[in-house]
Amino acid sequence: MIDFQLTEEQQAAAEMVRRFAQTEVLPTINEWDRKQEMNPDVLPRMAELGILGINIPVRYGGQGFDYITLGLVCEELERVDTTLRVVMSVHMGLCSMSLLQWGTEEQKQRFLTPQARGEKYAGFGLTEPGHGSDVANLRSTARREGDVYILNGEKMWISLASKAHNFLVVARTNPDARTPSRGLSAFMVTSDMPGVTTGDIHGKMGVRAGSTGWIAMQDVEVPVENMVGEEGEGFKIAMSALDNGRYTVAAGATGLIRACLEDSIDYAQQRETFGTPIANHQLVKQKIAYMAQWYEAARLLYLQAGWKKNRGERNTRETSLAKWYATDQSVQAALEAVQIHGAYGFSDEYNVERYLRNSKGAVIYEGTSEIHQLMQADYAFGFRDDRPLRCELPAYDEADWLSEGDRVPGPVS
Repeated sequence: MIDFQLTEEQQAAAEMVRRFAQTEVLPTINEWDRKQEMNPDVLPRMAELGILGINIPVRYGGQGFDYITLGLVCEELERVDTTLRVVMSVHMGLCSMSLLQWGTEEQKQRFLTPQARGEKYAGFGLTEPGHGSDVANLRSTARREGDVYILNGEKMWISLASKAHNFLVVARTNPDARTPSRGLSAFMVTSDMPGVTTGDIHGKMGVRAGSTGWIAMQDVEVPVENMVGEEGEGFKIAMSALDNGRYTVAAGATGLIRACLEDSIDYAQQRETFGTPIANHQLVKQKIAYMAQWYEAARLLYLQAGWKKNRGERNTRETSLAKWYATDQSVQAALEAVQIHGAYGFSDEYNVERYLRNSKGAVIYEGTSEIHQLMQADYAFGFRDDRPLRCELPAYDEADWLSEGDRVPGPVS
């Protein structure tokens, strides 16, 4: 049975986030975008509202909502600005959900719980200066010496690099592995460990009001108990993390399509040419119609992936398809929105100029559009399958996820 009806709790969570983004972020987002700085109030406020632990069980400090709610939240955040959704992609999708899936109970208590409460912010260290899509051949190393691993290497294009306290980092533990991907392992690295330095990258085309940077590791001693999963499972953990991160990107890009659609409708009804609102011109209607189509399709695709996540099923194919489609169409929607706004769309007087700059990043990070095209072709040919991993993301069970008590009173209800 297919049921598209959202629960009251899901709608309430989305409405709360919508109010936060619209009333507390939107009024000043262009100012921070011009400064190329992150508003220092954003992360603490998201933590206070429970957003940073929205779909983590209550027993680990979260709000106990399901994965579909996470998607709805990401849509609402990126409806205002991509930088807000990026926080959820790295803090929640790539790190916290990986700990929920792969972490030991001790790791969940030590790292996941403070992250879900918003006491600590989290990032993900995978991409390197010379390695993005070619994950299996990354160069960062981890050498075991007694009770610690010695990590060396550099990570690049890391969201929240200078803001996060904890990082899930992938490094090479076996340089002699016959299959390069089997020589990787994952570790929890904290920003206060000796030898860890971070910095910000400026001059980005988009996502300027967010934090993007680098992590350098020089002889960093990481306790053995900080290894996530088993030695040699780093590639598998990274790919499962990307399933979660890509889900948030897909939902967020859907919100960006909606932003382009809604802003274009408002402008087209006000702007007049040849004695009539441009909303009455056929070619403007065509652009609006396409954006409406793209939004509905993108939303259904990410909800399908969220439904599979709720059931505890492998969702790599569905999430990849949702991410590929939503991000590609968000670029097209932003282009059409700028065109509808005409010369005003070419300036930052209207938000569509920022939407266009922000949209371009998502067709590159967390798997380029080309990578996802190849993945979908391989699924179509039967070259790939969705056999379960050793450890799947836990299926959502409301009674279990709320077993330690109610959600934080007020913020999300």
